[in-house]
Amino acid sequence: MIENKVVRRARRMRHHLKAAATGTGRQRLSIFRSNSHIYAQIIDDAEGKTLVSASTVDKELRGSIKSGASIDGATKVGEELAKRAKKAGVKDVFFDRGAFRYHGRVKALADAARAGGLNF
Repeated sequence: MIENKVVRRARRMRHHLKAAATGTGRQRLSIFRSNSHIYAQIIDDAEGKTLVSASTVDKELRGSIKSGASIDGATKVGEELAKRAKKAGVKDVFFDRGAFRYHGRVKALADAARAGGLNF
């Protein structure tokens, strides 16, 4: 099976995260960025459950952002995710950027989540 660079990059990131997460009990903050929206969720890999999620298509965020494909939208999603994670009792996470490079909207979401109280 021939893989492209993007798939290999995502697989490499998740491999390193799972190796580092073994025995720590930390959850994984996974993101997905499309051309028009950004999605983030905190996943407990031990149980295979999503604990908290936020995206630009959520009703609470849809009215407060101009576009889901902007840095402002990603910042709002990061802030909302951190707020919901605090309610769920999650503080320490691993940041799984998948195949996306750490700049632009991905970086804005991560910085906002850190400012909101998540440690990674």
